[in-house]
Amino acid sequence: MIRQGSASLEARVYNEIREAILSEEFKKGEWLTEHMLTQKLGVSRTPVRSALQRLAEDGLVSMTPNRGAAVIGITREDLVDIYRIRMRLEGLASAMAAEKITDEQKRKLAETVELSEFYIQKQDTERIKELDTAFHRMIYEASGSRMIERILSDLHSNTKDYRRQSLCVPGRLSKTLEEHKEILNAILTGNAAEAEALTSAHIERALENMLLVLAGN
Repeated sequence: MIRQGSASLEARVYNEIREAILSEEFKKGEWLTEHMLTQKLGVSRTPVRSALQRLAEDGLVSMTPNRGAAVIGITREDLVDIYRIRMRLEGLASAMAAEKITDEQKRKLAETVELSEFYIQKQDTERIKELDTAFHRMIYEASGSRMIERILSDLHSNTKDYRRQSLCVPGRLSKTLEEHKEILNAILTGNAAEAEALTSAHIERALENMLLVLAGN
């Protein structure tokens, strides 16, 4: 249930429903009605209606008058598109980070990789997944571009649960760590061209791995 009494209520309702769609709590093809969602979330119809309209604009649901919203979610084609866009934009983000990253950001980025190595030894998969997300988001921030950071954060968020499945493939965690180390070194040494190439290749391998996961489902 979502607490009332804030101007951000509509945003919180939107985020709650969006997360339920992306995590497949609400399945593809499932119908969402205002009545069902108001009961589930403990809010009035107004923020629910607004959230569904935003989700329709995002392409995550399809609205039908007098019936509700059918869940579309993220399709296989969407995933491929997202990863191809990430290949280009994350490569650019890493190149910009190599040129603009601050000493404090360098320290935090390196610490994230060190912690990932520690938790791989501990076989703490959930913590490693969190650090994987943190690594990428730190690069977005270090790029110094608010537009790139916003776009990539949204794309990354849209594939969160798919990425978690992908990282569970045997051997992928250790391989991801090695790729992160290479990207980190390129950024820390200010080699923008290498940082861009390594990051693009990293996302391309992640896409290949994602397609293997989807093929097995």
